[in-house]
Amino acid sequence: MKKMAALKMPKLTIPQIDFKQVAEDFKTLDPKDPGAWPLIPRIIILSGIFLVLVLLGAWFGWQVQIEELDAKAREEETLKNDWLNKKKQAVNLDEHRNQLAEIERSFGALLRQLPNASEMESLLVDVNQAGLGRGLQFDLFKPGAWAVRDFYAELPITVTISGNYHDLGAFTGDIAKMPRIVTLNNINIKAADKGGAGKLLMTAQARTFRYLDEAEIAAQRKANQPKGKDAGAKK
Repeated sequence: MKKMAALKMPKLTIPQIDFKQVAEDFKTLDPKDPGAWPLIPRIIILSGIFLVLVLLGAWFGWQVQIEELDAKAREEETLKNDWLNKKKQAVNLDEHRNQLAEIERSFGALLRQLPNASEMESLLVDVNQAGLGRGLQFDLFKPGAWAVRDFYAELPITVTISGNYHDLGAFTGDIAKMPRIVTLNNINIKAADKGGAGKLLMTAQARTFRYLDEAEIAAQRKANQPKGKDAGAKK
């Protein structure tokens, strides 16, 4: 037991590096004979070359892969959002169909309020009769030129009417109640020069509308298409 206690563990000794000698070794390296280089410069140079290769590989190889991975991650997020949106649309498909049907019914109801070309003459007569029925006097009733839009045409009518205040108000109410769409714009009311006290003179621009038939819509689309060199340039 005493002999075992007397035994001592050997101490580990770290070899000392002579940095001056290492520096001298680097100065005397022969690039044409790497095999004759001292051990420490050889280890340092090989470690440096390995580190440079790792950094170059990370820059030229791993960097591309990292960018591709980020792009795939963004693509995955986009596809996930698209899937969620389509899922919501699929869940609400019946509701969307009902809303579309309601919009089509409302649009059809509005479209029926637009007269066609054959009904325009009777509509103008109805506007004139609405004023005469209220005891008003038309000093001017002048339809303008048709302005063609996408699926309808607009007709401005310049009117000058004289009458008392209540009759003019009743006339505008009658226009609003007409089954066909007629609007009054740019209304100006002032005292009439003729007709006695209480007489007013109203100038306005009435506008009525009609829908285009299929032939007119086709002609309108054809007229809006680019022609000749302009069409080729746009392509």
